[in-house]
Amino acid sequence: MEYTVNKLAKMSGVSGRTLRYYDQIGLLKPARISSSGYRIYGEKEVDLLQQILFYREMEISLEEITSILHDPDFNRMAALKKHYHSLQKKRARLDRLMATVEKTIVNAEEGAFMQDEEKFAGFKEKLIEENDQQYGKEIREKYGEETIHASNEKLRGLSQEKFQAMTALEEEIFELLEKAAAIGDPASEAAQELAEKHKRWLMFTWLNYTKEAHAGLAKMYVSDERFAAYYDKRVKNGAKILRDAIWYYTGNPHA
Repeated sequence: MEYTVNKLAKMSGVSGRTLRYYDQIGLLKPARISSSGYRIYGEKEVDLLQQILFYREMEISLEEITSILHDPDFNRMAALKKHYHSLQKKRARLDRLMATVEKTIVNAEEGAFMQDEEKFAGFKEKLIEENDQQYGKEIREKYGEETIHASNEKLRGLSQEKFQAMTALEEEIFELLEKAAAIGDPASEAAQELAEKHKRWLMFTWLNYTKEAHAGLAKMYVSDERFAAYYDKRVKNGAKILRDAIWYYTGNPHA
């Protein structure tokens, strides 16, 4: 079966403009160009478009997708199985979140009893989901799937008091980040209190602490623009200030 741009767009839900753009950047080239100048797509291109849409659903950039799909070692079946596993995990998180919302509705409408810990389960799932969408690929490459899973389970198991304490501590970290930025010295009392509280914040989800891991995470805060933006949006050069404070705190040789 072959498709023109319009037919493929109608079938896939992807606009014709997008398909033409994918052709321009080399992400999805048509199988051939007809004598009338129309782009013609075959079964191979349809399968490739499906794969692209899977990756886009996972919020992977077009540049990364191009690199992945053009890798000579790319294995479509392995990629599909990986997508399926990711979707299973996402569905499990959504199921837990929906269950929390459902219980909250019942509690409000019928006066049914709901454990305090249950009220915060949905917020934890939302936090895990957001972190996974933004940083999942990088942190899994750095720490491994088992470590990330164990960290998420520790977060899920936090009591109401500890979850609230973790949230409050994050705000304290930003306040100290502003003070440390005003002083400009990673060895200052404010900067070192910042690093100490950052360590305490990590331990709400980390299984164990090492100075090397703390320093390595601090390096990622600056090298990865998404991590950097999280701190920089609150404090100018916040990621670098936090990194330098942590490096001094841990005695990192890169400091």
